[in-house]
Amino acid sequence: MRIRPAVSVAFLTATLSASVLPATARAADTAAADDTTFSNIVVNGGKDIVLGLTTRETVTITWTAHDPEGVAASWAYLWHGPNTDDADGILPLYPPAGTCVVSPTDPTTSTCKVSIAVSTARDFDHNGLAGAWKVLAGAQDTDDNWTETDVAGTANFKRNAKVTVNASPEPVKKGRTITVTGKLTRADWESDTYTGYRGRTVQLQFRKKGSSVYTTLKTVTSGAGGTLKTTTKAKTDGYYRFAFTGTPTTGASTATGDFVDVR
Repeated sequence: MRIRPAVSVAFLTATLSASVLPATARAADTAAADDTTFSNIVVNGGKDIVLGLTTRETVTITWTAHDPEGVAASWAYLWHGPNTDDADGILPLYPPAGTCVVSPTDPTTSTCKVSIAVSTARDFDHNGLAGAWKVLAGAQDTDDNWTETDVAGTANFKRNAKVTVNASPEPVKKGRTITVTGKLTRADWESDTYTGYRGRTVQLQFRKKGSSVYTTLKTVTSGAGGTLKTTTKAKTDGYYRFAFTGTPTTGASTATGDFVDVR
């Protein structure tokens, strides 16, 4: 945590009210006991943000800011990289002030919210941006002191995945072998295409006709180009599908079940 001079947060001044801008620029090397503290940082409702090739969506950050002097303004944004000075991704590029509401029972505490428009085509130009991002939270108190915490929280951006399935032959005699094939791919933000995802574990699942529950029959590892192939014995009518649970950089995906008539 640190207190920053006004010039270091100049990108916020256009959106902050003139009544809460600092009168002078001053900095401190260490955080004081009366600095603003941040808690309850939640990004996208606590869910991963999964992006395809042309995804556009709004991501919300909510947080609580507390300061003994009261919070005049607060802001938060997402960043990716080794540190804020060398970040290779910032969302949004020009962070606005959050909308804050002072607690009716505690004037030193405010709950805040900001919404960020995210576009894969505009904001994610290389696959290295997939994974964990940090949340920077900042605030200005009523005495014109500015405080920022570089890592107040985290969020996960993931590449969208797709998985297909085909079970054959259809129909099939009971006891005969069914061959199940498919393919696992994921969004490649650099080539703007979906490319095969090799070496990943995928579950072969089955749902009996008339049931709503899938059970896992076995696991399969995707091969070259993300190809999937395995066999199973025909026992009864039902649906076969592949299910991929995801990775730290890639979202989960489940194929639509393929029905096989067993005679």
